[in-house]
This record gives sequence, C-alpha cells and structure tokens, in this order.
Amino acid sequence: MASKRVGFLHSLVRKEEKLLLETFNQRQNVELVMLDDRALAFDLNNRPSVDVIVERSINHSRALHALKLYESLGIPCVNRYAVSQICGDKILTAVALKDHNVAQPEVRIAFTEQSALEAIEDIGYPVVLKPAVGSWGRLLSKINDRDAAETVLEHKTVLGSYHHSIFFIQKYVAKKGRDIRAFVVGDDCIAAIYRSSDHWITNTARGATASNCPVTGELGEISLAAANAVGGGVVAIDLFETDEGLQVNEVNYTMEFRNSIDTTGVNIPDKVIDFVLSQATT
Repeated sequence: MASKRVGFLHSLVRKEEKLLLETFNQRQNVELVMLDDRALAFDLNNRPSVDVIVERSINHSRALHALKLYESLGIPCVNRYAVSQICGDKILTAVALKDHNVAQPEVRIAFTEQSALEAIEDIGYPVVLKPAVGSWGRLLSKINDRDAAETVLEHKTVLGSYHHSIFFIQKYVAKKGRDIRAFVVGDDCIAAIYRSSDHWITNTARGATASNCPVTGELGEISLAAANAVGGGVVAIDLFETDEGLQVNEVNYTMEFRNSIDTTGVNIPDKVIDFVLSQATT
C-alpha cells in the first residue's frame, strides 16, 4: 500500500494535537509533514507534496487563508475552507442553520448601536451579545436590562475592532446548568458530552465539567443536520436543551476533545484520523 503524506497544519501543539499526532504515528503507511502556520510562506505555483491537510491552527485568520491557499493547489483539507469560513463566523453559521431548517435560538444581527438596541428590545431581555468571530466563550455579554444594553453597546462601538461594530444578538436560553457538545465525524455523530457549570457560560475552557451524554435519535439527527448545514467534515456541535426540543448554539470546526475521550469512552482521535485518511488523494 502506498504511503499517504498528511500535512499537519498547526500553531501551538496542545493536548488535542498531541493526541492526534500520537494516533497518526501508530498508523502504518502514513507520513506526517508538520506545517507550522507561523513559519509558512506560500508559493501559489508550487504544490506541497502532501495528499491531504488536517487543520489544527488556533488562529482563525491563518487557518482560513491557509486552507484557501492549499485548496487552490488541489489539496483536500479537513476541514474545508468553506466549512471554516462558515463556522468561524456566527452570522454565517446562523444563516446556514436557518437555510437548512435546523433549530436554533432566536437571533438578530444589527450594524449600529440604535438598531441593536431596538433588536434587543424586540427579542426581550435577557439576551446574549456575542462577537461574530470568537471562541472559548470569550467576550460574551448577558444583557438583562436596557441600562446594561446601552452601556455594553457603547463600549463595544468605542473600544472594539470592526468585528465588534457588528452586533450578533441571541435570545438567552436558560440552560439549567448544562448544555451539550456533540461530535460529528463524516456521517456519524460519534459521541456527546454534557457541559455543566454554575455559571451561565457552560464552556470547559471556562471551567465547566464534562460528563457523558447518550447520543439519542434526536441528538444524532440534529447534530448531523447542523454539520451538513455548514458543509460537513469533522465538527463539534454545541446545543441547548429547551422545552421545544434541542437547539443548535454553535458549530466548531477545529474542535477540542481532550475532556471527552475518557468521558464518552470513544476514541475520538482515531475516528478523526480515519476520516482524514479517507479524504486523501492517493
């Protein structure tokens, strides 16, 4: 069997990257090519000698542009540029979910302080104000009343980058102490965890604890629907449990899973690598 050359696009090598690298190194007929995004200099006329790229960059802008450049050279990528573009922007994600009839919390997008304030009051307090581009539960604001809305909107406008002058407003969902993260690889929802916290932000990067969540028919169906809405591949779906059923909060394209392997009993790196190798050109 011919060896497959796998380009491993990365910046810092975190626990997830170490787990993937260890699993890759256990495979026969696989040659890893380490691609540090901090050291890359692209030649648009020179195709690197790799059969597939697996993207594990921390920096969204670097990941996005590197994937576009690699795909322009005919190299399949996991995840694809289009997937990273949609998942890296909450507005594009919300539109994709809407276009594919995937349930999500009520959302408004506004471009000025005044229109954002009107949108917030149209939804009704409380709401959550999010940056369109961001991760790890950072720069989220729970807005409970008009005074808080006016203050936060002014601060974002004056102090923020241009990303913060676009207002992504989501109806607050009372999570009762937990939400769900489901992992989708290709056509399978392979595992899921509950993320529990006393704080309204239930993100493991912010201290939430993980426990196993059974993949029910409803959870598997909506997770696959959300993954397909953004273009498929290897993604993590964050979901809320509501009285109307499950709703998708976000879709993550460079998913973190270190807290979920032992918790679920699923070898997530192994399944990711199976999918990556299936996308290789040889």
